[in-house]
Amino acid sequence: SAGVTSALVDPSENLRLVSSVNVSNIHATATATVSIFIQDNPTSGTASVYYIVKNVKVPAGVSFMLDEPIPLSKGSTKYGLYITVGSSDTVDVIMKK
Repeated sequence: SAGVTSALVDPSENLRLVSSVNVSNIHATATATVSIFIQDNPTSGTASVYYIVKNVKVPAGVSFMLDEPIPLSKGSTKYGLYITVGSSDTVDVIMKK
């Protein structure tokens, strides 16, 4: 099944970094597949994408935390932070900006 991508931070927010991200699989029985990445211009068709984690399998009822800062800018380039999960996966995300 195809994944569903959501913006956690849009590039237009002009954030310099996200301090941490916690992802919790809230489903009672199913494993979730999670990718987290930064991207500079999602509507351009030529966006640069850099994965923080890709296709991580998170068992039911389990959480993982990215506790290293994620930079969202380099020079004049601003990045957004995005998450992709499986189309039927259910996860909660908590971020510290």
